[in-house]
Amino acid sequence: MRFARLGPRGAEIPAVVVGDDVYDLRPLTSDIDGAFLASGGVERVRGALAAGSLALLPGAADLRVGAPIARPSAVYCIGMNYAAHAAESGSAPPEHMVMFMKSPNTVVGPDDCVAIPAGSVKTDWEVELGIVVGVPTSYLGSPAESRERIAGFVVVDDLSERDWQLGLSGGQWSKGKSGPGFCPTGPWLVTPDEFDAHDVRLRSWVNGEPRQDSRTADLIFGIDHIVWELSQYLALEPGDLILTGTPEGVALSGRFPYLAPGDIVELEIDGLGRQRQVMIAGPTASSLSAALSEGAAE
Repeated sequence: MRFARLGPRGAEIPAVVVGDDVYDLRPLTSDIDGAFLASGGVERVRGALAAGSLALLPGAADLRVGAPIARPSAVYCIGMNYAAHAAESGSAPPEHMVMFMKSPNTVVGPDDCVAIPAGSVKTDWEVELGIVVGVPTSYLGSPAESRERIAGFVVVDDLSERDWQLGLSGGQWSKGKSGPGFCPTGPWLVTPDEFDAHDVRLRSWVNGEPRQDSRTADLIFGIDHIVWELSQYLALEPGDLILTGTPEGVALSGRFPYLAPGDIVELEIDGLGRQRQVMIAGPTASSLSAALSEGAAE
């Protein structure tokens, strides 16, 4: 099944997409979130569809597309997980899985505009396969146990400010990964029964020009391994988002310019849908300071 959340920010309507039809899930749940996934929500929707008890969502085609999962408790990311990307970053393929985190409030809709942060000179794109956790997960006995813990898969743009990530980070990448809007997600959450994530094509374009083109079969640490290894170090919660890494073809390689206001980034994973973000100029440091001063005066 393909789950979606449609409507204005903060007021998205949970929905399921079947072919060209979009069904309203509000009779079954208030949102597509961890509680919904952990409580058998997917099977409830499957049963309601089979029974024909769900109504179509009026005007669905005209609604904004939000992230297909509500704000997760955590966004975990795997770094340098394609050998060619590690090479273009100036690194050898990692012997041990590299993990960093993005702030959960970076998760936005797949087609929302993204503001280049004040002071940024190296904002970069990264198409990635995202895993959504379905049930509480800790200390799995083997990678084979991972599959039953996965609720579904999504397209994600792991936007990055490379100077902050690498030059000003002090060795921790998250400073360059957590700008507002730096995790466009969706358009759909696709359940594992309808999507084989282990060998699919993922691509990106900037202003219509090809950038990345690879397959998830090239992952150094595969999907099952990622979930298993993370479970050895932390407790995964339903609705958590895991980014599995990006292939070669980003601006960090030196082959392409970094993003600027007006640029259009598009990303696609076969079977998971397509994203399109217009980059806009973010607020300047002086305007932010003035706004904060004005707020304090009130």
